Amino acid sequence: MHWDRLFDDLEGQLAAEWEAERAALDAESERLRIARLELRARLRTLCTAGAEVTIDLANGWRLPVILQTLGADWMAVVSRVAAGIHAAPSILLIPHHALAGLTLDHGMLLASLEDNPPSDQALRERMTLGFVLRDLARRRVAVHVTTLTGDELHGTIDRAAADHLDLAVHDAGDARRASAVQGFHIIPFSRLVAVRTPGAQAP
Repeated sequence: MHWDRLFDDLEGQLAAEWEAERAALDAESERLRIARLELRARLRTLCTAGAEVTIDLANGWRLPVILQTLGADWMAVVSRVAAGIHAAPSILLIPHHALAGLTLDHGMLLASLEDNPPSDQALRERMTLGFVLRDLARRRVAVHVTTLTGDELHGTIDRAAADHLDLAVHDAGDARRASAVQGFHIIPFSRLVAVRTPGAQAP
């Protein structure tokens, strides 16, 4: 009986040591995984979940939104309140460079750490901001553009090039007619904070 108890104790110690070693390896593996985790992967998870967050933009604005779609260098969000750059819930295209941070609940924060590889949205994730803006130009969709310098411009995108767009400025509610156009702006994509498409659906 004495030897049985001794071997039972040794087996228990060995099992505990193995469990501790496995836990340490798992913890180290998780630390390495997190160290390689990019913001884009977390945004993908949050967009897939339709997370409700508050986004901080590079111009200092804070907007409560629902994340919807992740593109190559932009994301589409739906505003949750009428404030700031929009008068009613609408779709906003936010370039990644304009994102200064996100505020979200702890559950979503932890969920965003999980692995979420590209799925059926993989093609959409390869669409660049220029690609989306060229489509808006082709369809003559009126947009509201906010820039880093504080400009608030309403108009129609005449064309979107590799790294900039041409905007024909006109009043909201007016069609893009020569008589309605008040001027033209060339805006580098790098200066965009948000492009709102009133009443549009996310890409």
